[in-house]
Amino acid sequence: MTPTPATESENRPGRSDTVEPDPGSPGPVNQVRALFRACRPRQWLKNLLVFAAPATAGALGDPRALLLCTAAFALFCAAAGGTYLLNDVRDVHRDRAHPRKRHRPVASGELPVPFAVVAGTVFVVGAPLASLALGNWRLTLLLAGYVLLTLAYTHYLKDVVVCDLVAVAACHVLRAMAGALVVGVELTSWFVIVLSLAALLVVVGKREAELRTSAPDTAAGPEQDPAGCTGHPTRAALLGYTTSYLSQTRAMASGAMIVTYCLWALEQGGGPQSVFHAVSIVPFIMFVLRYNLLVDRGAGEEPEEIALRDRPLQLVLAALALLVGLGIYL
Repeated sequence: MTPTPATESENRPGRSDTVEPDPGSPGPVNQVRALFRACRPRQWLKNLLVFAAPATAGALGDPRALLLCTAAFALFCAAAGGTYLLNDVRDVHRDRAHPRKRHRPVASGELPVPFAVVAGTVFVVGAPLASLALGNWRLTLLLAGYVLLTLAYTHYLKDVVVCDLVAVAACHVLRAMAGALVVGVELTSWFVIVLSLAALLVVVGKREAELRTSAPDTAAGPEQDPAGCTGHPTRAALLGYTTSYLSQTRAMASGAMIVTYCLWALEQGGGPQSVFHAVSIVPFIMFVLRYNLLVDRGAGEEPEEIALRDRPLQLVLAALALLVGLGIYL
């Protein structure tokens, strides 16, 4: 009987039974790089909020306080990286159809989904457990609450109108609260109000920019596919917003934040230090005005990119930090 081609192939001498790896598959080094990028290190700028409360309380002059804040910063980076990984796994199909997000490591295939799930789980579980080494159970509870809130956001709250804004803003506040807890400084009502309003401003600006980007998709109204797959797929919550509503909310947050900051700056007692607080009102208002201008131009979808690239905003923030620092530490 004449052997079939398959049989002849199997009987050829020197043929290995092992399957050759796909040359296009990512190697271990590339996977590690993809994992790092998937954790979105640019967005770790938000975790610098752990230094905010100790800085405004004048506690960062203590090396121990600075070390504790640095440890808290690293823990929040790990926790945030884990939630970003799990979020990308959940949204992988939507991200692959998005003009920008399709280049993310999970969506592009650089980082395999199972690997991302395991790494994300390790990070979100390991960060609260690692915080136990600092001997501050309040920080551990707060970090665990942050992880639970971000996971709830990833799986449900991100698609609920208004709740998505509050959830993301609350994550920013939790970061600042962690810095106060790890060092042991008191959170003043002024600090919490200004920070909460600033967080709301950033989140609303991000949603407004996203809505403008996906305007052709959301024009059909709430009856459209929640995945937004007609053009640029995006979060379902955007179908419940309008640009006018988000603009009004942004204006409200901006105005309330400016008033609150002015009241704080003008009530810092007498002495030469109070002059620096009072003068800091000018760069603070300029920061708010500049940020709103950038959002109106459509640049608010990636707030961390604004902070890293917009030179006028960087100069205003540097002047604000200098004046506040002189008022606190001089």
